[in-house]
Amino acid sequence: MQNSPIGLMDSGVGGLTVLKEVQRLLPTEKTVFLGDQARLPYGPRDAAEVTTFTRQIAGFLQQQANIKMLIIACNTATAAALATMQRELTIPVVGVIAPGARSAVQATHNHRIGVIATTGTVKSDQYRTTILAKDPHNDVISLACQEFVTLVEQNDLNSEHARAVVQAGLAPLLDQDIDTLVMGCTHFPLLRPLIQDVMGAGVTLVDPGTATAKMATSLLDYWNLANPEGVRHPQSDYYTTGDVDRFNELADNWLEETPVRAQHLSLTALTHTTEVN
Repeated sequence: MQNSPIGLMDSGVGGLTVLKEVQRLLPTEKTVFLGDQARLPYGPRDAAEVTTFTRQIAGFLQQQANIKMLIIACNTATAAALATMQRELTIPVVGVIAPGARSAVQATHNHRIGVIATTGTVKSDQYRTTILAKDPHNDVISLACQEFVTLVEQNDLNSEHARAVVQAGLAPLLDQDIDTLVMGCTHFPLLRPLIQDVMGAGVTLVDPGTATAKMATSLLDYWNLANPEGVRHPQSDYYTTGDVDRFNELADNWLEETPVRAQHLSLTALTHTTEVN
């Protein structure tokens, strides 16, 4: 089991921001990533449907790759399905909300924290409740920025159009006196330069992916699951239910371990694999 890969899943390519941190902090660990681009976006879907998708992906990764840990590298899926997956699976399951909330609490000075996320994550209210559970003295202002996901999936990261969309999306936060902003969707760090420019240098941006990778490191040690072989940068495997070329292009632009050559996975194969598992 120590030599088995860490599995990561997302609704699209945003989870690559978490994968990048996992590969950086855990350079001897094998990884396998599945982006469910064919059913993107998860944000507007109800929690039961997102839980079903997450269960299907977890089943596929277990059967196909015998993963030793599952990282739900998607805030919407974390909000909807983390507790269920932790009950149903016998391997450690890590989400991105609790690590991101903890980092925000540690970063803020004026106790006014903003959260930008998908519609589903904002509706779940889990960032606010998790932040307040860690420090009730904070004020949390949440804002749905669903259109940011579209920008990232289209690899539109620095155009004038992207800048205008980010400017308009963040406008409601500009008079809220926040000093910390949680990028509560794993797609959003790909827009970090634009987000920082709009919010200003005085606002600290929190990337939950970094904190999630650190938590995964600790859990591997705790459960004695760390790879003992010490081979740096072993091969990673990638699957997408969407367009392979688009996935590869964005992954190559973002990840350090390139080139990325994803395999296409049909939804029929994904659901069938889970059903017979």
